[in-house]
Amino acid sequence: MLSQLYHSVIKEFLTFFRDPGTRGVLLAAPLMQVLVFSFAASMEVRNVDIALINEDSGRWSQEFIARLRSAEFVGAVETVPTMQSFSNAVDRQRYLVGVRFPADFSRRIERGQSASVQLTLDGRRANAGQIASAYIGTIAAQMNVDIRSNQPQTRLAPGVELRHWFNPNLEFFWFIVPALAASMVLITPLMMTALSIAREREMGTFDQLLVSPVTPGQIILGKTLPAVFAGFFSGSLITLLAVYAFKIPFVGNVGLMYCGMLCFVLAVTGIGLTVSAVTNTQQQAMLGVFFCMIPLITTSGFVTPVENMPAGLQVFAEINPLKHYIIIVQGCFLKDYGWREIATNSWPLVVIATVMLTSATMILRSRLN
Repeated sequence: MLSQLYHSVIKEFLTFFRDPGTRGVLLAAPLMQVLVFSFAASMEVRNVDIALINEDSGRWSQEFIARLRSAEFVGAVETVPTMQSFSNAVDRQRYLVGVRFPADFSRRIERGQSASVQLTLDGRRANAGQIASAYIGTIAAQMNVDIRSNQPQTRLAPGVELRHWFNPNLEFFWFIVPALAASMVLITPLMMTALSIAREREMGTFDQLLVSPVTPGQIILGKTLPAVFAGFFSGSLITLLAVYAFKIPFVGNVGLMYCGMLCFVLAVTGIGLTVSAVTNTQQQAMLGVFFCMIPLITTSGFVTPVENMPAGLQVFAEINPLKHYIIIVQGCFLKDYGWREIATNSWPLVVIATVMLTSATMILRSRLN
């Protein structure tokens, strides 16, 4: 049995490495996607063009404008004479934000009274506008603290000290890259196994399996092990890229992360083998991969939090292996997860792997008979 399994695994590796297209899809594509998505799929807002309508021209409005100009997220800061001019410029998508200082802005601050700044956002770019608004709100809050501390006639209000655990500086890469690394590990074993049996049928070598002295379980195991090795290689490479290229701290246990990776790769391999067992051509297998991949990524919590989804999708997310693996990877990178937390998210992966590998074996046995 070991000899048959050994030769089956070697055959899968040779088939994999002899096809340049398959090598490019399974190895180069995940790395390229990590590099591209890490920089392109950013929730940060940069180079924001701001229109100023300053009816005050006093000390504190000038101070606010100076701080606004020096902010990293700001691109151009231009003064417009009237709100009508600003409205016309927004219609042409020239500005994202308009900042208006009322005529009594500085006077009210000098008297120790509250003063407000009017923000006008382009609602067509709602997400970017809300983020830019939060940035400007931070500038206003810091300026308010400085004013209260420098003016004795104004009583200093109780302040709130904000501390972000696990990501003190709110670095975007610290959040997005570990989640991307988990998503990219999904691609390699899923595509490799989904194409394996379908490739056998399309090339005509599937008939050789019918007369070979191997059982369906040995066939499944022989196609599982190369996918597991490929998944480990892809996961290790992307993890090294995250640590050394993106400088993301890894504070957890490497061994525990690989235990979670093994469970995840087995679960994904089972899904890929099930897809491959029910399809007849590689084209059908590729369509099956995309049919599975999009719901897995969408409901994993990578795009939107699982808690914000409808109840039905939250139930589906619990049987989504990517959802559990993203928790494991982010926990190992930033939260120093122990074996209890890893086990909590690993046992669903073991159940999914068992169900899917068993299903693939039963489907293959029925088709061989």
